[in-house]
Amino acid sequence: MSPQDAVRTTIGEDVEITGNIKCESGIQINGKLNGDLTCASQAQIGSSCSVKGNLSVETVSIMGQVNGNITAKDKIELKSTAKLHGDIRARRLTVEDGVTFVGKVEVNPGGAGGSKPQEPRQPVVADLDDEDEPVKETPPEPQGKGIFRR
Repeated sequence: MSPQDAVRTTIGEDVEITGNIKCESGIQINGKLNGDLTCASQAQIGSSCSVKGNLSVETVSIMGQVNGNITAKDKIELKSTAKLHGDIRARRLTVEDGVTFVGKVEVNPGGAGGSKPQEPRQPVVADLDDEDEPVKETPPEPQGKGIFRR
């Protein structure tokens, strides 16, 4: 851990902040934050912490509650007591047993310059009606809008 990553600012359990926080060095929040956190280093969201806002960080370890989206340049750690309602995006992700998470995840170890996502493939439907016949795979019916002519 470099000196920049070390926690230099701690916000206590009895502190409630309404507004955005921006910091260059590590921060630990144990109180309430009603606003966004932008941190160029490590952030720790303590077990007694409640955040209503977005996080943009280098790395973050969450033990408390976050209602907002999280973007990490490197790593997001969701500890067993974490409760997260929002989308997350990072190069690396760790999730412990017991986490409550509602949202979407994008993990890209290759970073932002990764490959383009693949198009979703159509599912294959198997016909299992007759036990004597071999399984026949049939493509699904087309769905969505089509061109209709009279």
